[in-house]
Amino acid sequence: MIVFDLICSEQHRFEGWFASGEDFANQKHRGLLECPICGGAHVDKLPAAKIRKQSEAAEVPVEAGTGAVSKTGQGDVSQFIDYVLSHSEDVGKRFAEEARKIHREESPLRSIRGVASRTEAEDLREEGIPVFSLPIPPQDRWN
Repeated sequence: MIVFDLICSEQHRFEGWFASGEDFANQKHRGLLECPICGGAHVDKLPAAKIRKQSEAAEVPVEAGTGAVSKTGQGDVSQFIDYVLSHSEDVGKRFAEEARKIHREESPLRSIRGVASRTEAEDLREEGIPVFSLPIPPQDRWN
């Protein structure tokens, strides 16, 4: 299996899992790929980063309270996901409702994560509420 970072014509970023680079090209050629956010069929691969061995990897400093990875370090997806998981509240299927409450200042400002349908996510974006999709496993499957 190989994981590619993908992007659609609307600039939505997501990842796709393929048997090989040739499998990605074949699926793209056959029109089988679509953006999970907007449903757009024009999907391209983003340039891949060089993956280093664990012993070669630099520490990635995260600025406290911002969630931003320092520009001096090499980013690592697992560290980013660990940060999101440990610095956000899981509101489950109430995500869209709670995001609106936070946006309207009816609930305390905080980082949340949860589940939303494609339509709910699009509606939130249209209302000016910034959301993004991130595939995070259930808590009982965290390593």
